[in-house]
Amino acid sequence: MLVLLAALAMGAAIGETRIPLDVVGKTLANRLWGAGYGLDPIDEGVVWHYRVARALVAAACGAALAVCGAVLQSMLRNALADPYLLGISAGASSGAVSVAILGLGGGFLSLSLGALIGALVAFGLVALLALKAGRGAAAIILAGIAGSQLFSALTSFIVTKSANAEQARGIMFWLLGNLSGVRWPDVGLALPVALIGCLVCIAHARALDAFAFGANAAAALGIAVRRMQVIMFGATALMTAIMVSIVGSIGFVGLVIPHAARALVGVRHHALLPVSALLGAVFMIAADILSRTIIPGQVLPIGVMTALFGAPAFAVILMQRPVTR
Repeated sequence: MLVLLAALAMGAAIGETRIPLDVVGKTLANRLWGAGYGLDPIDEGVVWHYRVARALVAAACGAALAVCGAVLQSMLRNALADPYLLGISAGASSGAVSVAILGLGGGFLSLSLGALIGALVAFGLVALLALKAGRGAAAIILAGIAGSQLFSALTSFIVTKSANAEQARGIMFWLLGNLSGVRWPDVGLALPVALIGCLVCIAHARALDAFAFGANAAAALGIAVRRMQVIMFGATALMTAIMVSIVGSIGFVGLVIPHAARALVGVRHHALLPVSALLGAVFMIAADILSRTIIPGQVLPIGVMTALFGAPAFAVILMQRPVTR
């Protein structure tokens, strides 16, 4: 927890303009407890309205995606499962471009709300397809791949056919992950969803342990398999949809972080899920800091940073912990 607090403090202090840690502390004291410190209004505004909100959303997003990845890898017994396996990210992308480019909703839908609707529609379609195909882990994976390809193609079609150069650039930047537009209303959505979703998953840690031996073994141990699948897949789908709707598509967090957590604490979910959440939150804050500072005067999409560091990290994990069949 101290590591997370330190990461949040660094996220609030480090950025395009350097602000001392004592100013960050005084800003928090002013805003939370009315301390009355005399601060530069610009520095205080940057810290509170921009950096603190951004760091909290990054932490919530990282924790949620990491827990989703750990749950899906256990439920599907697939080391390559991640939150976007269910087609949610691709559906969110289609929803976002439908609002931004086609004007879906007549101006009443925001980009984030359109992304959320698209994500939920994609998950519903994938769930229906998996249900018709046999409801097993393999059916869910294949249905997710099909849904991802379908909605990715739909997104490309809309952008290619209807977007002008400026719209296409904005959409592509959002698709790569973007925290630049995050403000306090996003914190009010992201934090409760991440907290409740992670707590729901942690509450079912013992049942998730049983799924390590397969659904049949879990049923033999007294686990209500269908109920468990509905709860876990529903929780991961909702968390992923909300996070994607706020910050766009961010890869490798849900794939890499659970493997790193297993290397630290093993496979028991009562420890794996909280550690995954902590590592995911810290990783996302660190990636966000780097995205704002690695190139002076330019902010990179955070999805670029997570991929640049996540892909080599995953390669190292694979070499140290080879996948066995």
